Amino acid sequence: MARSLVIKVTAGEDAPERCNQAFTVAASALASGVPVSLWLTGESAWFALPGRAKEFTLPYAAQLGDLLEAVLAAGRVTLCTQCAARRGITVDDMIEGVRIAGAPTFVEEVLGEGVQALVY
Repeated sequence: MARSLVIKVTAGEDAPERCNQAFTVAASALASGVPVSLWLTGESAWFALPGRAKEFTLPYAAQLGDLLEAVLAAGRVTLCTQCAARRGITVDDMIEGVRIAGAPTFVEEVLGEGVQALVY
């Protein structure tokens, strides 16, 4: 089995460099042929909503909306169940292709054979 990445991003506009780094690593890994599962938790939960990633800017960094589109096209994006609930985000509000799942699913993913978990 090939190695894969599960990337949990906990930061949003509150920590823009950490946030952008997570998306950049996810998109770069996918471009290199590495399977990626990106988890939106904490303040990054807002990026599951249409247009929110495109509003995010960080000088000298790839545009977050483009990075998210790349991950959606070739990987998997999951919004934390509790993080969504705390922010009033429902399935009907979200970008197509993003799923909602909780801690049991995250644990199952990170314990898979050949998986490397990264948290930003």
